[in-house]
Amino acid sequence: MIINTGGRTDTVQYYTKWLLKRFEEGYVYARNPLFPNKVTRYELTPDKVDGVQFCSKNYEPILTELPKITERFHTYFHYTITAYGKDIEPGVPSIEKSTETLKRLSAIVGKQRLAWRYDPVLLTEKYTIQTHMDTFESMVKKLTPYVDRCIFSFVELYKKLETNMPEIIPFTNREKDTLAKALGEIAAKYRLHIQTCGTNGDYTKYGIHPSGCMTLEIMGNANKIVFRDLKHKGMRQGCHCIESRDIGAYDTCMNGCKYCYANKRPEKAFENYQYHDPDSPLLLGHLNETDIVQQGAQKSFLAADSFQGQLKLNL
Repeated sequence: MIINTGGRTDTVQYYTKWLLKRFEEGYVYARNPLFPNKVTRYELTPDKVDGVQFCSKNYEPILTELPKITERFHTYFHYTITAYGKDIEPGVPSIEKSTETLKRLSAIVGKQRLAWRYDPVLLTEKYTIQTHMDTFESMVKKLTPYVDRCIFSFVELYKKLETNMPEIIPFTNREKDTLAKALGEIAAKYRLHIQTCGTNGDYTKYGIHPSGCMTLEIMGNANKIVFRDLKHKGMRQGCHCIESRDIGAYDTCMNGCKYCYANKRPEKAFENYQYHDPDSPLLLGHLNETDIVQQGAQKSFLAADSFQGQLKLNL
């Protein structure tokens, strides 16, 4: 199975101590977001976890301690750096600072394990198509030598965006096509592999590869291991990634990004943070008397040869 550390919250940036302790102690509890009294236990040991997928907008807090995880587990890292400033992403470092952190991360884990996410792409009066073109090319020049690929997606207009981000301007299909063409041309110019994430559009004619930002092929190639030939069911509509298990919790990310799907409202994450205990197996709070804890299914995706090699490595 694949463990996901960043789908519901920026665990790396705000819960670093907790994350490191979970891997040190070898297990974690994850509360079901739909049925809060149901808690799943996952073993965080190399014989139970095929790979760990990281996703963050700021890896600086974990850089010095990261080898404690990368030396034991197969890993892949997604680093989100967009064109936006504090007006849209209040808790996210500047492009310049993020770029320097990405370079340091690449030096630790290797460029083959690191993807740059330029998403979601959205429009406002300030962040125009031309702004995206200019910013994207500037960033590609600096980041291409340090990353495996670039992943982008157009923003999904969730209902809550009407309240959280009323300034957003919906894309027309023509605008999406214009911008995708430009991004594809820029990526080709600097020989950067670019692909979509969960978008329904087909932009392959612009040299943009289809979605599937965490496939077994990507994880396998990055770590020189072989997985079984399995269908990638995806995590949501339009997604072509392999299934993973997220150990985070919604309404806990304090980046405050206006477009965020994982927070009902930005203030909620700060309110919830008071319940965080770095020593608890749960990201928020502790087990309650009414909680039902079940062992999570952790079936390996590895091919037989890779699995045997993994076992020998951990002996």
